[in-house]
Amino acid sequence: RQKIVNGSQVEEPDLWLKDGYPWEMARPEYAQHVHFGGHVECRTDGGRQQWYWVPAETVQGVPYDLPIVGYDKAVNSLRLWSAKAVDDFDLADFDKGSYVDAVEQKVLAENLTKVLYPNDNTMQGKELRLRQQYFFVACSLRDILRRFRQSNDNWDALPDKVFIQLNDTHPTLVVPELMRILIDLEGLDWDKAWDLTRRSTGYTNHTILQEALEKWPVPMMERLLPRHLQIIYEINGRFLQEISSLYPGDIAKLQRMSLIDENGERYVRMANLCVVGTSSVNGVAELHTEILKSTLFKDFYELWPEKFHNVTNGITPRRWLLKANPSLSQLISESIGDSWITRLDDLKKLEKFSNDSNFLSAMAKIKRSNKGQLASWTKKNLGIELNPDAIFDVQVKRLHEYKRQLMLALYIVMFYNRLLGDKSYDPVPRQFIFAAKAAPGYYMAKLIIRFIHGIANVVNSNPKTRGKLSVAFLPDYRVSLAEKIMPASEVSEQISLAGMEASGTGNMKFMMNGALTLGTYDGANVEIHREVGDENMFLFGLKTEDVAKLRPRYVSRDWYAKDPEIKAALDMIKSNVFSLLEPGLFEPILRSLLDYNDYYMLLADLRSYSDAQDRVDAAYRDAKKWNRMSLVNVARSGFFSSDRSVMEYARDIWHVSPVKL
Repeated sequence: RQKIVNGSQVEEPDLWLKDGYPWEMARPEYAQHVHFGGHVECRTDGGRQQWYWVPAETVQGVPYDLPIVGYDKAVNSLRLWSAKAVDDFDLADFDKGSYVDAVEQKVLAENLTKVLYPNDNTMQGKELRLRQQYFFVACSLRDILRRFRQSNDNWDALPDKVFIQLNDTHPTLVVPELMRILIDLEGLDWDKAWDLTRRSTGYTNHTILQEALEKWPVPMMERLLPRHLQIIYEINGRFLQEISSLYPGDIAKLQRMSLIDENGERYVRMANLCVVGTSSVNGVAELHTEILKSTLFKDFYELWPEKFHNVTNGITPRRWLLKANPSLSQLISESIGDSWITRLDDLKKLEKFSNDSNFLSAMAKIKRSNKGQLASWTKKNLGIELNPDAIFDVQVKRLHEYKRQLMLALYIVMFYNRLLGDKSYDPVPRQFIFAAKAAPGYYMAKLIIRFIHGIANVVNSNPKTRGKLSVAFLPDYRVSLAEKIMPASEVSEQISLAGMEASGTGNMKFMMNGALTLGTYDGANVEIHREVGDENMFLFGLKTEDVAKLRPRYVSRDWYAKDPEIKAALDMIKSNVFSLLEPGLFEPILRSLLDYNDYYMLLADLRSYSDAQDRVDAAYRDAKKWNRMSLVNVARSGFFSSDRSVMEYARDIWHVSPVKL
């Protein structure tokens, strides 16, 4: 849970089980034992060489089931796992007076599931994260196979009955773990186990950022999961043999495609293992999938083009429109019926109201009411005042440099300077709203949060700009807060550097609630543009191919020097305007933009972004035009339903047909 103290993010545990959780049901009868460490022994059994993992430690995984209640009749079960010590109390240690040692195993085991995705800036954090990933994989996979074996005697049926979708690289260990179970415990030969494993798994990639493509140090993997590393080596050896025969002499290709990174310290490349070890690879937006094919997984795409698919992300309209925005939902249902709730494409029927003044006025009143409700809630619960008479210009998402919250912050400084320096400048009042969490170990992201608060302190306290410009940072961004923000938003900030965002789903949530997208040609913005056209959103900035062309010759200081407004904004940081009590606090931001050449190209896009903001201002002044644009966005959001996404996974990847309940 995020808390803001003097403008800085502070992480606190979210103790969601502190008072119990009435919906969960413990299922200890299905507990699993998960092993770590130890060594591998080779024995000959009936003339056949067999490998045996002799682990050094064992942890128990206890399942808890949560009902996931659907809109209609469906109730699914989500199985979660809690780590427990096999022997959680050592009476001998206790009797000797070693009270801490007596519960040491309990504490160490339960650490596995205390915090999801622990900070991995230290080796201890990395090891805990790898342990956690294997723990969840081992528990879930064995539970899946237990249920499969209840009604199937023949392993040949596994791919027809089970499909495991690896959602990013975090569960990659499914591949060697399934191989280990089939070979070591079930006695299948390698080729059979490999065929079953590949046909039972698929991989969804969610990022092209190298930092997020997991790699684990070989020594760590060898120490924690020795048998799994053996299996990964065997997969890699056989795979590289295949590549060598197809591309003789191409050492560079072998190095790129290998599951082991041999440059310096050796690492296991989990993304490559996902591609090699599964039957399907998909991106989550059309542009993202094309980038996977042409850059990140280019070698693999040339080898297996049939393995690659696109399934653009989607969101559920039941939560993000029906539940989050009941007033708009009621207006829609009264106007076109309620079939849209389960067939979102039916929202297209709303377009017949695009010139209906009464309908557009009703939509505008709902938006104004939602803005007022958000302002009341933030004042009551957060002590933060919002101006509901201003444009609600919103950027809410994970804090990362590629998402460029910093670019919006710099634009706010430019906006502020215009208000102070140009008496003829009379924009529509603007309420900028941020909400974002930074990863605990991400220094620059945390500094950007400080910077946003520094700007807010200066801007909001200046009587000369009061009523025209205000900045708010809403702490602890989460789904329940998003459900309040989305219906009240008017401008949706989707401003990542082109080619960096896989898809995004916030852009879809805003769109479905009638906010207009101000964005780059990135992620699912491209598909939003395809649905609504230039005239119903505000596109700006470099495209992916422009970024690639500009990067080799990009000199950020040139962009700083040639644009007086941009220069003035950055010089205010240098002058400590936003950090009077801590001079030099934001110097690392300046260095990243000027000394380290602005990797995410904020300065290259900032002028284009500012011009797009001027177009937002002009469009908002024409209320009927703005409301019509808002209606078109709602009406054409049907493509972005998660129902469509799930159907595409079912048809193209899982090869299953829907069953009516």
